[in-house]
Amino acid sequence: MDLTLTEEQELIRDTARGLLESRSASAGARAMADEPAGYSAALWKEMVELGWTGLALPEEYGGVGAGFLELCLVVEETGRFQVPGPLLATVACCGPPLARYGTEAQRAEWLGAIARGRVMSAVPGRWDGTGEEIAAAERDGGFVLDGTALYVPYAHAAEDLLVVPAEGPALLVDAASPGIARESLDAVGTDRPHRVRFDGVAVPRERALTAGRPVAEAIEAYGAAATCAAMVGAAQRVLDMTVAYAAEREQFGRPIGSFQAVQHHCANMAIDVLSSRFMAYEAIWRLSAGLDAAAEVAMAKAWVSEACRRVCDTGHQVHGAIGFTYEHDLHLYSDQMAAWALAFGDADHHWERVAGGLGLDG
Repeated sequence: MDLTLTEEQELIRDTARGLLESRSASAGARAMADEPAGYSAALWKEMVELGWTGLALPEEYGGVGAGFLELCLVVEETGRFQVPGPLLATVACCGPPLARYGTEAQRAEWLGAIARGRVMSAVPGRWDGTGEEIAAAERDGGFVLDGTALYVPYAHAAEDLLVVPAEGPALLVDAASPGIARESLDAVGTDRPHRVRFDGVAVPRERALTAGRPVAEAIEAYGAAATCAAMVGAAQRVLDMTVAYAAEREQFGRPIGSFQAVQHHCANMAIDVLSSRFMAYEAIWRLSAGLDAAAEVAMAKAWVSEACRRVCDTGHQVHGAIGFTYEHDLHLYSDQMAAWALAFGDADHHWERVAGGLGLDG
């Protein structure tokens, strides 16, 4: 893996950084998260117009044809500036599985819709141990769904849900279908998780993908890898804020950054950020190249979840009391990092996968 970005990748990253920094500074992440949709509709429109929603999608279906890595460069910047939105939930979690396991007709219709800004959310079943099993019964030439899913991000804004039932194929479900109830959950972070109930929801057969469990596995792999990118961006921002604060905050007549203990804190943060970046982008690169990445995704999500939480914790230690105030942005990063650490399986879940791959699962 070569972490050196191409000229085109640098342009994507720099454009994303410039736009998201300016929008977060003017509107504020808190204000965006408080909007009815949970994100800025105006900024989402700009992101669509810039082609970011089509980065990881094939050109023949309306996408840009760049790759998953290019998408994650943008996701990293959304994490850096704590910009809420359905980019990860829609494009990273729904786009690649649809491209791989959708029928030709589904790819032509839904991938183009995602590239044009249609919001979708994935319901991959009980892989994370939450909610009930979602049952799909064949009936009248189609399927009927029953069950409950928890912590579905941006479900309230989604026009479609990519549902993987306990058995049978994954289904593209119209979120406005009779029998679907969406209830907001009280949780940390800005991803607006919802409980989604399915009560006799009818789904036409033409909305069935060509696979079931592999779709759930793809949702988890791409979602976990993209979440790692967001966490790396956020951790880098926390490190930058902490180093800047240590350089300007004075105690005993000198900047606190001149004290060895504080320097070691910042050095440990830098090690965690850099190692997380390497781990995350190894997994992202392999997924983008179409290589098997099960082990790399598990290692990345396990390590990044713990390392980036440490970065936030140490950042609070260096900032002291001001880092715990509502007016300071540091607590926003800590809250969101806690949510991301649990998304698509927590560290323990992925450490067990790594151990299993080594033949240590007993």
